[in-house]
Amino acid sequence: MNENDEERLNDSYDELCSLIAGVNDAAFLKEFFGCLFTPAERKDFSERWLLVKEIDAGVTQREIAKKYNMSLCKITRGSKELRKENSAFRKMLDIAESKK
Repeated sequence: MNENDEERLNDSYDELCSLIAGVNDAAFLKEFFGCLFTPAERKDFSERWLLVKEIDAGVTQREIAKKYNMSLCKITRGSKELRKENSAFRKMLDIAESKK
């Protein structure tokens, strides 16, 4: 992949994030994600969100791995991201909590 391709991909990613941020319709986003992602991709990012919520709730990594048949590597990555300063995962969990 050359530098132009990478720049176009980054621009496309930025555009998509901006568009999604402007949508306030969960049903439409679900439909859009259904078009954009394969069932396997949707399952993968849903699992990642699930494991972050489980870690935040105090469930151990081994318990999560056993309960959801996930790799410890994937769970460890989520755990590390959650512990980062200014974690986007933490911010999203806080947003989710405020909507309850």
